[in-house]
Amino acid sequence: MGAQHIWNAMEVAEEARESSNSNIPSSSITIEISLPLPEMTPQIIKLCKDLFKRWSNLEDSRFSVETVSGGITNLLLKVTVREQDGNTVFMTVRLYGPNTEYVIDRQRELLSIRYLSVAGFGAELFGVFGNGMVQSFINARTLEPSDMRKPNLAAEIARQLSKFHQVEIPGSKEPQLWNDIFKFLERASGLKFDEHEKQRRYETISFEEVRHAVNELKHLTDLLNAPVVYSHNDLLSGNLMLNDDEEKLYFIDFEYGSYSYRGYDIGNHFNEYAGFDCDYSLYPNKDAQYHFFRNYLKPDVPQEVSDKDLEALYVETDSYKLASHLYWALWALIQAKMSPIDFDYLGYFFLRYNEYKRQKAKSLSLVQSFLATPHTR
Repeated sequence: MGAQHIWNAMEVAEEARESSNSNIPSSSITIEISLPLPEMTPQIIKLCKDLFKRWSNLEDSRFSVETVSGGITNLLLKVTVREQDGNTVFMTVRLYGPNTEYVIDRQRELLSIRYLSVAGFGAELFGVFGNGMVQSFINARTLEPSDMRKPNLAAEIARQLSKFHQVEIPGSKEPQLWNDIFKFLERASGLKFDEHEKQRRYETISFEEVRHAVNELKHLTDLLNAPVVYSHNDLLSGNLMLNDDEEKLYFIDFEYGSYSYRGYDIGNHFNEYAGFDCDYSLYPNKDAQYHFFRNYLKPDVPQEVSDKDLEALYVETDSYKLASHLYWALWALIQAKMSPIDFDYLGYFFLRYNEYKRQKAKSLSLVQSFLATPHTR
């Protein structure tokens, strides 16, 4: 498969320039994400010289490239440039995987990065190209799922998320969660697989049942009138970095960022306590959730959060965690068809959808009980 030109880098860079009054260099170069690093390195060097003209005559030996991480939807590289004046520049190059435009709005991502960066979140955007972007390098380690359960880190994540949710991104403030879920459902329900076993497993799915589940949950969560905020929507351990020496926490990778519901962003984060083994018994208990909520609602005086506010956010989060299961279940079906990565996406669909069904009765009962009490809106 050749390099995929999954967005128009020139067009999106121009939109970002107009919206943020900045000068973002862009290149039409695309890089094949499946290449071994030794074969990819000359292309990365060529890209850097094309994006940053001050390096156009710099010797290739002054560039070094190493792999930082490879996620499901992108590959992250660290580029070190030793300039002639002795200065050393560190950058990250993010390469997008093929067909990720089916599940990620890259234009929406890029246009938000500028504002999030100004607000102190993530890496600074340096440039964009045919299938990725170049950003500043963050000197920190990626968290492990177990880190998120540590009370001090949970509190800091909550405080940072509270600030994140206050960032204003230009454009429509309409929540995108259900639009995205229905879009995924439409795409996922019409797939055809070449492999017989995949097709057989796929045909066991009742999309009528899934559609009913989505409509039922949307109707119920709408009754909560949850606040709409700019949300990360993918706050798993791999998108959290910590500089241990400076004790500084970073949110990264805003691929799925959009305006959405506060409870969804928090509930989705709590689901990620399950880790890579998807052990949902690790979902935080009520005391751990209240610890998080106190630091989220009143970062400066967490002890002053009222019991009423804690209960309201608990119910809101508990209901939207179900939406998180539906979202990623449908996402997985599309990936099962589109992604070249060797991963059992169909199995992941059943894992998330079955977890939704397992949790459904308890969570919906909690919402209904809460809505029936006099103090609710």
